[in-house]
Amino acid sequence: MNEKFLGTGVALVTPFKSDLSIDHEALTNIVNFNIEGGTEYLVICGTTGESVTLTKQEKKEVVVTIAKANNGRVPMVLGIGGNNTAQVIEEIESTDLSQIDAILSVSPYYSKPTQEGVYQHFKTISEASPVDVILYNVPGRTSKNMEVETTLRLANDFKNIIAIKEAGNNMSQYLELIKHKPEGFLIISGDDDLALGVVLAGGSGVISVIGQGFPEAFSNMIRLGLKGDAKEAYKLHFKLMDVIGYIFEENNPAGIKAVFKTLTLCQDTVRLPLVPASNQLKQKITDFIKGF
Repeated sequence: MNEKFLGTGVALVTPFKSDLSIDHEALTNIVNFNIEGGTEYLVICGTTGESVTLTKQEKKEVVVTIAKANNGRVPMVLGIGGNNTAQVIEEIESTDLSQIDAILSVSPYYSKPTQEGVYQHFKTISEASPVDVILYNVPGRTSKNMEVETTLRLANDFKNIIAIKEAGNNMSQYLELIKHKPEGFLIISGDDDLALGVVLAGGSGVISVIGQGFPEAFSNMIRLGLKGDAKEAYKLHFKLMDVIGYIFEENNPAGIKAVFKTLTLCQDTVRLPLVPASNQLKQKITDFIKGF
């Protein structure tokens, strides 16, 4: 059942026009670019989609645009999370999830709950969600790591908690999760630079930022990794390695939007408090793409 989330998912950007309104035409083009490039599934309104700057109405419009462009071709995951558990439940209950295959829910940020608090938060989400749940651990943004024991406890206790997007940039934690996970539970990399190593160790794939800019090369790399063809997979990894570093050099998604601007898929506009990539970074990205 969970095989729909094997391979490469992409954390889609939300493209903006110069007046900061959503560019739905560009979003449609990015969706088509990714599906035609081999991306296995789409992740909507995550961190890379600047979800914290979108209104409820804008989020609905983004989902409608992506669903229309996708037209049932690949699974879709919707980001619904936060540090107010009751508000997360309200959003789950008030959102049309009829075309959504799973929600991606981030571990509570800012509040710094105990591991028991994290467990109870996701227990409540699991019980409220009509679709599958993918946990999201990103301690660099939440300031609190979701420990391996907590993830495994949730994986064992709730059937609709099917996966974790692990983004702690900690290979040791990945390996502990892969070693001890229950059968069928997916360990998905949220770190583009570690994704291939995670897959080769037994992970299920990646939810990627850079993958949406280079969908063919990146998704092929992950597929080769899932087949155990490390030599060919690492050839692609080494080709992409520099640009993976570039897009996270200043802030996300300014870096990947600079990629898209060079590819003429959308403008590089972001909403405050983020700012566009610097001219120096844009030049490095442009030079990389010209030589790719």
